Amino acid sequence: MRSLAGEDWLTRPETRAVIAALEAEGGAGCVRFVGGCVRNALLGQPVDDLDLATSLRPEQSMRALKSAGLKVVPTGLAHGTVTAVSGGRPYEITTLRRDVETDGRRAVVAFTDDWAEDSARRDFRLNALYADAEGTIFDPTGEGLADLEGRRIVFVGEAETRIREDYLRILRFFRFHAWYGRGEPDPEGLRASTELAGGVRTLSAERVSKELLKLLAAPDPRPAVRAMAEAGVLAEVLPEAGALDLLDAMVERSGDPVLRLSALLPPDEAVVAAAAGRLRLSNGQRDRLVAAVGEVPAGLTDREARALLYGVGREALRDRLRRAAASGAIGAEAVERLERLAEGWTRPRMPVGGKD
Repeated sequence: MRSLAGEDWLTRPETRAVIAALEAEGGAGCVRFVGGCVRNALLGQPVDDLDLATSLRPEQSMRALKSAGLKVVPTGLAHGTVTAVSGGRPYEITTLRRDVETDGRRAVVAFTDDWAEDSARRDFRLNALYADAEGTIFDPTGEGLADLEGRRIVFVGEAETRIREDYLRILRFFRFHAWYGRGEPDPEGLRASTELAGGVRTLSAERVSKELLKLLAAPDPRPAVRAMAEAGVLAEVLPEAGALDLLDAMVERSGDPVLRLSALLPPDEAVVAAAAGRLRLSNGQRDRLVAAVGEVPAGLTDREARALLYGVGREALRDRLRRAAASGAIGAEAVERLERLAEGWTRPRMPVGGKD
């Protein structure tokens, strides 16, 4: 049987303090790690967030954690989630649950003590893996470990049902394929995503943009983006996107998801600003996208480059250069020369001030 025994995050004193607090209330086996930390540990990838599932009700979890002297925050009581803070690290703890009602965006849940019921409402089989306090792996769907081994992103149960519960799962399907998948996307998941693509229009812009940027941050998002485009999902999320040639070239030059997003947009500042507004991107992200599509004149002299630097700033010029290089509008030698110039440039100060 697979095990995570020996993982440093599992054996840390602050982790053991959380486990001990919950088990003092609900007994041994009442809590398990779930989702990303289990998946990534099995893949040998970094583990960032530590999420736990428990048969304890939220009020029981809060009582147990407080009794152990741990800070606890009621981050989502309606959905059974509390956050414990141990050793300065957050641990998100959610009561086992099943969906009672869903509308494609939100769910009304009922708490349960059945681990199989909890796994049945999760999105993908490789995300429905659990590990107990000793690191023993549990695979309630019976396919999660096999999917992980084969790098397959497959919905739990029927893909259409999972998507109708939350249309964000369409974007997550392509995002997880970009990060963890191999080969062609799962046929049933792809078919359901294609048929229900219009459902992403019901999602909040913030949820959409967050998933899109996470997808574009993958080591090589191109196959997943291409599949999104062929399924009609990209047109729903980013109707401004055209051919994918510029993205293909940009991925070779930069891992920055904002620059990669720029490569999906046309060289029109007004269109880019409108797309950024619709996606509710931050002001900084919007400004970078708009600046990146600005023109870099061919044959730019050093003097002209310094003037452009003064006007747009170092980061904006770098972004423009990378986009221009990816599009073939400027040669590699010119890019290298201008990037060296930008690296050594210091913004000049006005020689006179208010006192003068």
